[in-house]
Amino acid sequence: MPNMNHEIKPQADYLFEVSWEAANKVGGIYTVLQTKARRMLEYYSENYFLIGPYFIDRVKGEFEEKAPPEEIKKVFDELEKRGIRGHFGSWLIEGEPKIILLDFVNFLKETDQIKTELWLDYKIDSLAASSDFNEPVVFSKAAGMLIEKLAGEFKNKKIVAHFHEWLAGAGLLHLAKNRRNYPFLKTVFTTHATVLGRSLANLNADIYAELKNIAPDSEAARLNVQAKHLLEKAAAKNADIFTTISEITAIEAEKILGRKPDILLPNGLDMEKYPSFEDVSIKHRLQRDRIREFILYYFFPYYSFDVKNTLFYFTAARYEFHNKGIDLFVRALGALNEKLKEEKSGKTIIAFFWIPSGIRGIKPEILENREIFRDVKDELMEAEGKIEENILYSLFEGHKLSEEELFEKSFIVDMKKKLLKLRKKGLPSPSTHELADPNDAILKSFEENALLNREEDRVKVIFYPIYLTGNDGLLNLTYQEGLQGCHLGVFPSFYEPWGYTPLETAALGVASVTSDLAGLGRFFMPDIEQKKYPGIFAVKRFGRSDDEAARDLAGILHSYSRLTREERIENKIATRKLAGRADWKVLITEYVSAHNLALGK
Repeated sequence: MPNMNHEIKPQADYLFEVSWEAANKVGGIYTVLQTKARRMLEYYSENYFLIGPYFIDRVKGEFEEKAPPEEIKKVFDELEKRGIRGHFGSWLIEGEPKIILLDFVNFLKETDQIKTELWLDYKIDSLAASSDFNEPVVFSKAAGMLIEKLAGEFKNKKIVAHFHEWLAGAGLLHLAKNRRNYPFLKTVFTTHATVLGRSLANLNADIYAELKNIAPDSEAARLNVQAKHLLEKAAAKNADIFTTISEITAIEAEKILGRKPDILLPNGLDMEKYPSFEDVSIKHRLQRDRIREFILYYFFPYYSFDVKNTLFYFTAARYEFHNKGIDLFVRALGALNEKLKEEKSGKTIIAFFWIPSGIRGIKPEILENREIFRDVKDELMEAEGKIEENILYSLFEGHKLSEEELFEKSFIVDMKKKLLKLRKKGLPSPSTHELADPNDAILKSFEENALLNREEDRVKVIFYPIYLTGNDGLLNLTYQEGLQGCHLGVFPSFYEPWGYTPLETAALGVASVTSDLAGLGRFFMPDIEQKKYPGIFAVKRFGRSDDEAARDLAGILHSYSRLTREERIENKIATRKLAGRADWKVLITEYVSAHNLALGK
């Protein structure tokens, strides 16, 4: 596969990038398109167009409609006769790239005809497919028709149409069918994860072990994803250039879709949007202290420990218990807990599970603890001036302060009452909220691995089943602030075509754990193996059992707990440096390479 070329120049006169998620926030591809748009404009300038679906309830704040240029208006008028209404304007993100959104509601009447053509031309059997297949297919067919007609307007101009995922595949197939009419129009197809691979992973299948043995088409039919799979397969085979986002997904795609990707297009971040390393260090201390306050009223009503000798580990993910490696993280924490107890360690590890789930509400005892804590803190702040005065007098008078001299007697009595009220029997809850599911897999796994939040446990767990919004009534941290306040992010995924969360964690200067089954893990593997301070650690899961991987992860978590503050800082420096390798400023050239390769076909 071609190496990165920072001197590369685009050969295309026009680039059209088609995705169901263009200005339509439903998944991770939205982030890919949004974060790289500014860099795409640096290469293609005014001749870069995104194409997405038009949903009137979702465009507010995303899209600014404008009068289309004459040649685009002409095409819009032609498409309107078929029931396709085009909206031209700017996507309201940095760079404000041009975007065409297609309202295909009145084109849905041709759904059966479009599906018939897919069967006749490409043997895609979608007779039984429902709206989650039909709507993207009708949209992408409309996108293909749009690009075809624009190619007729931009005569003798070199054009590349780049399609993302099976959801845009019908548009590519429309162009492939008519490619002889437009020799200067070439196509690129990117799969971010195969339909069948994700379906198998959701069933906890060891897809990399089973790849040699499965018959993809039959397996897709068995799992009721046949239409999506066959469309994805046809798009991959008929694209001028086929790409995917990572080495691990390339292995999957070659077997499942029957074509080896021509080039990898890793996902990046716009690093200019992230704080400098100096700011990262300051913000870590600020957010860490906010987390410490939360810990005081969460655990200390039951027992105390040295909060300054405590590390915060976390994972943040969709609730995919096996795919995201949540099960492995819990098992490794259980082993770490036993190891630290054996060593009689004074270190405490608190592991946050920031994984949204169904909830009924915050647990009442936590709300009560929070209010008493705030009351104590407020009263202490009010007495701060008098306490400072007493300390100052004592220092200059040269005698040791007694409790009575430091605090007013009434203050001491009042504090004792409030602290007694704060005392609780039992154990700190493993979850901040009452859960809708009484048999929740994470809580069950905590019990199975003896993570019970007992005083003697060196590892404490907190399942925090809501989004970090900055105003949730407990931590009151945003997602980014939560990450910044922690010491180690843990993402030992079993199925992860890329892995934006560990990359975002790295960009914020927080060390993390990924796996060699994650696209990002493989991307960074050459940079982190055998390094004293890798910044990002990778659990080896490829071809290994869960037991072996859990032991490996427990070892990483244990080693990290023993690092000095200075060694943790070295890892922060390393992880921030690694994140720079995935800056769109660097990775965008791979996109241009793919487009140039297509024009060479």
